[in-house]
Amino acid sequence: MTETSKGGLLAGLRVIEMSHVMAAPTCGMMLADMGADVIKVERVPGGDGVRRNAPHIDGYSAPFTMMNRNKRGFAVNTKTPEGLATLRRLIGGADIFIENYRPGAMDHYGIGYGDLKADFPALVYCSLSGFGKGGPLGHQGGFDLVAQGMSGLMSFTGEGSGRPPVKVGSPVTDITAGILAAMSILGAIVQRGRTGQGQMVDTSLFEAGISLSYWQSAIHLASGEVPGAMGSAHPLMAPYQAFRTSDGWVNVGAASQATWEGLVRCLDDSALGADPRFADNLGRMKHLDELVADLSERFVLKTTDEWLKLLEEFDVPAGPVLNVQQMAQHPQTIARDMIRDVPGGDRPDMKAIGHPVKFSEADTAITRPAPRLGEHSREVLLESGFSGSEADGLIAVGAVHQD
Repeated sequence: MTETSKGGLLAGLRVIEMSHVMAAPTCGMMLADMGADVIKVERVPGGDGVRRNAPHIDGYSAPFTMMNRNKRGFAVNTKTPEGLATLRRLIGGADIFIENYRPGAMDHYGIGYGDLKADFPALVYCSLSGFGKGGPLGHQGGFDLVAQGMSGLMSFTGEGSGRPPVKVGSPVTDITAGILAAMSILGAIVQRGRTGQGQMVDTSLFEAGISLSYWQSAIHLASGEVPGAMGSAHPLMAPYQAFRTSDGWVNVGAASQATWEGLVRCLDDSALGADPRFADNLGRMKHLDELVADLSERFVLKTTDEWLKLLEEFDVPAGPVLNVQQMAQHPQTIARDMIRDVPGGDRPDMKAIGHPVKFSEADTAITRPAPRLGEHSREVLLESGFSGSEADGLIAVGAVHQD
């Protein structure tokens, strides 16, 4: 199959994404990249606040483009009964509805799952929130920073005892929640194919953060120990961390006995290999500080590139610590199409991160830019069974905005 003959994996699925900022937009982006018809619904005036986030190219936000490429845009006035009725009708004609507003907002608009289930039993309804729909915090909104703190992530991220808590630089709970939601939505679609019934899919930033603590939680749940921050080191294996070189940093992943022995051969030091403190992984973890001090004195003597060549020769997994610019320019990034052009049409061309999964028989190309606010409102109305006069009337009274 040629590249041009490939189709989208999810062609034929329609998604209404009523979203802002990141978690639900990430979910919708994943589905759109795989070929679903994702319609981003924004409230007027203003729309998604990320539209105003810098940097901008000729007035178009790069962060908004990153999260909303491959989608169409629909803008609705939720303060009008006509707008809400229209929105309900659009959702009813879709396969999937995604939202990430504060708990209770959809119920306020009359489009909560309980409001829609009876009339649209095949609808897969996905809600992303700070803490999920149940429990003592189910009514609260949430942000990535809060979720990182409460999920334990910030307790074991950073440089260690006595240092301030550190969050992961990327909003990992937002992004992870979006990816988990996309995966779970497709699971619900598969089940719908067997039963004909849709369902509620409910996840949160808090749970996404907890899911990133598998190793640390395994340690605690088995032993009662509370793992703390270890810098770049691993809580279970050593040496597995970043070491300073003469011109930067190198990550060394000698996590198994075989790779440790490879590292010893690379360093050409039989005494290190014979040291009883470092004979096995349990010993290396017990004496981690001494091991790191010893290795640090060695790694600082050569450049990162010199170490990478040596470590590869001895089959020791290793890599440089790159900044975002270096990552974007790396040959592996380019070869895997992880930096893709976003066609601008009548707006500036931009670049975005590509879809992180490759399919042998399907394409995940970026074929359209992020929509202007309400750019496709009228065409979506017509596709959804509204007549031309009905669509024009909704636009005229301000219930729907057309760019």
